[in-house]
Amino acid sequence: MAKPLQAVLLLLAILMTIMPATALAVSSSNYYKEAGEVYDDWDICRTNCAGDDGFFQVSEAGFCPTILGESLGENADRAYQLGQQFALDYPDSGQRAEKIFIFARNKVRYTPDEDQFGYEEFAQNADELATSIDNEGIAYGDCEDYAILLAAMYKGAGFRSAIVLAPGHAATLVYLPEYDKANQILSIDGESNWIWLEATGGNNPLGWMPERYIGAELMAYEVADESITKMEPPDKSPTVITPSGGSSGIGISPFFGVFGMLLLLSMFRRRRR
Repeated sequence: MAKPLQAVLLLLAILMTIMPATALAVSSSNYYKEAGEVYDDWDICRTNCAGDDGFFQVSEAGFCPTILGESLGENADRAYQLGQQFALDYPDSGQRAEKIFIFARNKVRYTPDEDQFGYEEFAQNADELATSIDNEGIAYGDCEDYAILLAAMYKGAGFRSAIVLAPGHAATLVYLPEYDKANQILSIDGESNWIWLEATGGNNPLGWMPERYIGAELMAYEVADESITKMEPPDKSPTVITPSGGSSGIGISPFFGVFGMLLLLSMFRRRRR
């Protein structure tokens, strides 16, 4: 073998050894950076939950999980389709709700955003997680990612769903009248029969609400099956997002520190059975 070719092959071998696997990931043209934050092609900030462009639009008035509009209505794609398939496979609503929860709980591995994306916060939309599950058999995310995926899947399966914010945490609620296995029955604006979905733990059952959130001031937003409109591509250089996979473990996302005391708003209260 010619010496120049040997040198090239040796260099490639060394680079493959020292470079992280994500360096070979396909870059995305759907993200751009502005003022240190990452935005997608819906103009939603993926690295901040607050403000008009934040993925949850958190403000003093409340919040709106606008990122779900990327996966609902006219934008419905893989996550919604998964919910529809569960509706076909499980006509009984209680069994269907349990199967969807177990699917998300088992197919998403809790991973802090810092470990996966290198950002303190990076929200994924429901279809990104669902596509990872399709392609890899597993996805990685933290609490708001579980919540977003579950909310979209439950809508596709014909349920009413909501996102709930607790101190340092996000989860999903599903409206399940007559479901008798939950440790708490919750109310939104006086309407009961909502149950908590805590998919961040590998053994959690449907309807189990962690004790630390029982009695806490919470905020909830019922999800509408509505899409948001993609924006024209901005005149900015694309930002490469290269997820690195993840590690196991249960934790909470740091992004809720942004609004701290906003959770004193009594938009949502629990109701004991």
